[in-house]
Amino acid sequence: MPIPDAIANDDVEAAWRTLVEQTRTGVLLTLRNGHPFGSHVPYLLGDDWARVYLHLSRLALHTQHLLEDARVSLFLAEPDKPGKNPLALQRINLQGTASILPQTDMAYESVKQRYLAKFPQSHMMFSFGDFALWELRMQDAHLVLGFGQAYQARSSAPGQWQHQKPDKKS
Repeated sequence: MPIPDAIANDDVEAAWRTLVEQTRTGVLLTLRNGHPFGSHVPYLLGDDWARVYLHLSRLALHTQHLLEDARVSLFLAEPDKPGKNPLALQRINLQGTASILPQTDMAYESVKQRYLAKFPQSHMMFSFGDFALWELRMQDAHLVLGFGQAYQARSSAPGQWQHQKPDKKS
């Protein structure tokens, strides 16, 4: 099967936005004793994929990991369904670092209100002392839209997607 040609950058941008609108939770990957540790988390995006916000409890293992090592990845995927090719499911993998968003930060109240609009059931948890908003500053994105449709982007230009093609070996 030949590798498809790259699609227009605007179409890639629209596709990843549709994917994240349809997926309210993802897998947060932290480091535990030097090994990946995955946790299911609801998330809120900033203006683009380079900023992601989570509301996490200090009691959770993933939060304890972040307090020791701020490196993080967030994996979002289209749900699998019968009849779909699992290898062609749309997905995005974001890599970066995490830190607590202080309540004194200018963006805090806006992020909190947006988070509550998306996850109203979280309202009570904002009054719990062990919960905090975290800001994930993502540096890299790897997006798969289907077979042969892989794209990469960097936070320095989050809207510029580079089509990833395999190296041709002679």
